[in-house]
Amino acid sequence: MLYKYSAYLATYKGGYTAAMSPNVTDHYENFPVASLLLPRHLRQPVAAIYRFARSADDIADEGDVPAGMRLAQLQAYDAALTDIAAGRPVIAELAPIFEPLRVEHERIGLPLAPCHALLSAFMQDVQQTRYATYADLLDYCRRSANPVGHLMLFLFDAATPEHLAMSDAICTALQLTNHWQDVAIDAAKGANARIYLPQDELALWGYSDNDILSGAGFRRAPLRWAEFMRFQTDRVRGLFDLGAALPALLGRQSWRIGQELRLTVAGGRRILTRIDAVRGDVYDHRPTLGWRDWLAML
Repeated sequence: MLYKYSAYLATYKGGYTAAMSPNVTDHYENFPVASLLLPRHLRQPVAAIYRFARSADDIADEGDVPAGMRLAQLQAYDAALTDIAAGRPVIAELAPIFEPLRVEHERIGLPLAPCHALLSAFMQDVQQTRYATYADLLDYCRRSANPVGHLMLFLFDAATPEHLAMSDAICTALQLTNHWQDVAIDAAKGANARIYLPQDELALWGYSDNDILSGAGFRRAPLRWAEFMRFQTDRVRGLFDLGAALPALLGRQSWRIGQELRLTVAGGRRILTRIDAVRGDVYDHRPTLGWRDWLAML
């Protein structure tokens, strides 16, 4: 799912503990939200974004709820964003999620277009479980991960075209890292099982959907699977490389922001290394990061 994303707010498992309201579920591992490195004045808007994104992602990922009901809920979220932009009150039952966004939109002009983009990705998650090509997957990441980076760059007052391009590369890389980390977890979701590995690449390497869902592809030929997954992780490293200069650039205006992003990227790269170390066997050895990893990256 989302961030399964992104630098700054999202995107790889084992991130910082979120300093969030107790009303928000704490299992969204991909958001290093409101960490100790995040400047105090940014914690409230970041928390508002997290609360919205976490809640919407939970709706999209509710496996036992009929797809039509989940879509209706997400459409209600989209309508609530439209109401905020128009200065209209949000319906009472959605106020706990959207009132903090409204406050930040009115206080600092927090843009809502990225939130609409996130919702479009969540709706896609409800309706689509396969991606025909890598280009299709990148389009999904453009809406499921990259908007978080855009929001954060706005908060950092650093949303230049150069920074946005590097942020997009990082956010997409973090999203894909999480997808490759969670191949087995996504495959185990029953009727809602998702395969983010592009269908054309699976066919080229001789894998079927069942090979991914059951793990048969890995178990049938572990060395070939290792090569396939190394192809995926190397491509993600290339995306990280495209955004490599961003932490230092942001660090010029705020050391804490630069360090926040540096650690987020380092964590993503470390997950890729772990995937390679187990030869792509994310079925039996899902890579995660622990406190020792974070200490090593400081």
